[in-house]
Amino acid sequence: MALKRLLTEFGMGSSLRRQDYTEAASRAAKDALWHNSINLAELFGKDKSEMIITVEVAVQQPEMVDADVIAAIFPYGQVTVKAVKGGLNVPRPDGNPTVIANVAISVALDVEAAA
Repeated sequence: MALKRLLTEFGMGSSLRRQDYTEAASRAAKDALWHNSINLAELFGKDKSEMIITVEVAVQQPEMVDADVIAAIFPYGQVTVKAVKGGLNVPRPDGNPTVIANVAISVALDVEAAA
């Protein structure tokens, strides 16, 4: 058996006025998830709890993202959240930027390699 990435989803979220990096990341993760309903684990005869889910969050201030809040969005699987520098802070006249987060979610399973 070998761990194989089988799916990648992308999402975008924002915090318009509160500069809440975790909320922007949460909205981005939900944006990616709410676009699909894929029964990936079942296709391989696996339980959903066996899915290895990697969430990469890109924001201008990665240290401001609460990874536990993002991980709690996922109802099953083994979730790892990694915040990195990216995303976008859009200046506003009041000096408080709009925060935009980008998320990439990868799902992997331990499956047999094709012969």
